[in-house]
Amino acid sequence: MPSKLDQLRAMTVVVSDTGDIETVRRLKPQDCTTNPTLLLKAAEMPAYAHLVDEAIDWGKRQGGSHDGAVMATCDRLALNFGAELASIVPGRVSTEVDADLSFDTKATIAKAHSFIKAYEDRGVGRERILIKIASTWEGLRAAEVLQKEGIDCNLTLLFSLAQAVGAADAGAFLISPFVGRILDWHVKAGEGPFTPDTDPGVVSVRQIYAYYKKYGIKTVVMGASFRNTGEIEALAGCDRLTIGPALLDQLAADEGTLVRQLDPSNTEAAPAKVELDEKAFRFMLNEDQMATEKLSDGIRLFVKDLRTLRSMVAKRLEGAEAA
Repeated sequence: MPSKLDQLRAMTVVVSDTGDIETVRRLKPQDCTTNPTLLLKAAEMPAYAHLVDEAIDWGKRQGGSHDGAVMATCDRLALNFGAELASIVPGRVSTEVDADLSFDTKATIAKAHSFIKAYEDRGVGRERILIKIASTWEGLRAAEVLQKEGIDCNLTLLFSLAQAVGAADAGAFLISPFVGRILDWHVKAGEGPFTPDTDPGVVSVRQIYAYYKKYGIKTVVMGASFRNTGEIEALAGCDRLTIGPALLDQLAADEGTLVRQLDPSNTEAAPAKVELDEKAFRFMLNEDQMATEKLSDGIRLFVKDLRTLRSMVAKRLEGAEAA
């Protein structure tokens, strides 16, 4: 009997949610995605000291202000990991725009252009990269511009139908609805217990998936942020699922039967068509307390880890300069 992971791969593109390069080599996912939290963890691992050292050595040779050198070095570090991952996976690597640019359309576009050029300078074409952007109104507008330029985007920190519709309207290549963080909010609110089928994160992704399929939307749905294998199994058949190493290992060790749950021909869960402009988007998002709070919280957490990473890089640069 094939493992549940092998069965899942037969119906869903499996993506690894990690910056740990050796784990990616072992698990052999189609695509790979990272974020500031995962990058920070990977940068602190001795196995990847050479990638950090290269970025620091490069950073200390750059001119300009200290703060500018720190930010440029952090970008270099993200690119070092991204290029390494791109050499392993056959599909796409998602590289995230700084979370503190989540409300700045122009700066997000500029950062995306910088990433794409840097990847192309390393021989990694834009067709291998997804630019990961927070699903704010400003992020959606940046994605709309980038998609028209042939730069594919992954809209992340997505917790609601409003954000999913906005991403589709922007022509986003892919969205990453956060299943586990939705569940976290409802559990903290005292709700539950939940089964895999009643898990609010699972229900949200099923609704978005059905909406996209019913209305012929080409944007890829990639469930993310899982808390247990039950959530993953309840979304078997989704376009893509990005899964952390521990849960991938659990699925690989399980030889039970995996039943397909999502199918593009079944759109019964789809809500009515939604028309959005900026005012409607902001109001619809604001009406969803969970999505509003989790979007804000997610940006704050990513900014916190980004600042920690910048602080680490700053200390290393200062040490290099002193030496």
